Amino acid sequence: MLPETLKWKNNKLFLLDQRDLPFNVRYAECGSAEDVARAIRNMTVRGAPAIGAAAAYGLAMAAASEDFEESAETLLASRPTDVNLSWAVERMRRLYHANAGMPRDQICRIMEAEAVKIHKEDIEINRKIGSFGQALLPENGTVITHCNAGALATAGYGTALGVFRAASEAGKKIKIYADETRPRLQGARLTAFELFADGFDVTVITDSMAAFLMSRRKIDAVVTGADRIAANGDTANKIGTYSLAVAARFHGVPFYIAAPLSTFDIKCASGADIPIEYRDGSEVRGLCGTRVLPDEIEVWNPSFDVTPADLITGIITERGVIRPPFAGSIRELLTEGAVTDEK
Repeated sequence: MLPETLKWKNNKLFLLDQRDLPFNVRYAECGSAEDVARAIRNMTVRGAPAIGAAAAYGLAMAAASEDFEESAETLLASRPTDVNLSWAVERMRRLYHANAGMPRDQICRIMEAEAVKIHKEDIEINRKIGSFGQALLPENGTVITHCNAGALATAGYGTALGVFRAASEAGKKIKIYADETRPRLQGARLTAFELFADGFDVTVITDSMAAFLMSRRKIDAVVTGADRIAANGDTANKIGTYSLAVAARFHGVPFYIAAPLSTFDIKCASGADIPIEYRDGSEVRGLCGTRVLPDEIEVWNPSFDVTPADLITGIITERGVIRPPFAGSIRELLTEGAVTDEK
């Protein structure tokens, strides 16, 4: 069975250490918001929805101290591209200040209940995304996905991989190609591990093989997750997503984003406004503990890229699938409720 990504027990958060997967399963214990922020920075926990849920638990722990605002700011700074992080922090922050006059132990109980609620909501939201998304796939289909947008990247079930799970539950046969996702190999280490554990037909390819694969085999769709979606539909996701979308457009393959409403950021007018995290060059200079580049050679290591809205066929949300032009559809979706699921 696939291990749980987050576990809350005795006022402590236990995070599946995803740096050790797929060969070792262990949990990192977090007893404070600072511990959670550290786990986010060093990628013990990763994936936008999982990071948001972890941050909520971090602030539930911070409610017991006098340094709540400092803890909130520390969490916000841990990974700047993931908008689910700021969404969860602001939700918990509003609740904390709304109950500031209550006894400390009561505030702690309220904050803990809200974190648990965010955790459970994410799983339900993912199931709804999966339900809408699976309708886009044929009875017997072949897909490509990038990075890891599954149960390991969320509170459970997954966004992009949730689409495949829902398709399987509907009786569909889906063959999945998983990009290995350099430089940290989340596709090879995490997506393949997760899908194989659930009995899927999964094959790993290097990122540079995807375009050639599309030219030689029928690919029915590309489905990825997202870390932030701008008001015009431009989407930030793990580095390599943009080139996959370009290849999909050239080969006539539909390219879908699967993401909850909490991933939309209407304060970002376009992808140019999305902050991009740059990580240490050591991630590229080494591979699974083996050095492949000397320290003297420069490395450029953005953790995310931005896929222009023009390359996206549709965005799968818990309220339905939205289609281009995205700007009006996104604003309507976030302000007025459900959308139709037109193909």
